[in-house]
Amino acid sequence: MHPRQKKLIGTFVLLFGFLAYLILAITIADYLPSNKILEIVYFAITGILWIFPVKNLLAWMNREPGA
Repeated sequence: MHPRQKKLIGTFVLLFGFLAYLILAITIADYLPSNKILEIVYFAITGILWIFPVKNLLAWMNREPGA
């Protein structure tokens, strides 16, 4: 696949995937008990977890063709 196509596809996947992740994280947060410590821990964890799929997506986007 041509690198420009991969970057275009990856950009859309990144944007829509991140939006879906945000909606899911906020929806789940609505069901958490009203506890500030729990909310801080929850948002710290969800704020870090999105990095792992994005790391793989960026690696795929920047991989050389045929590699």
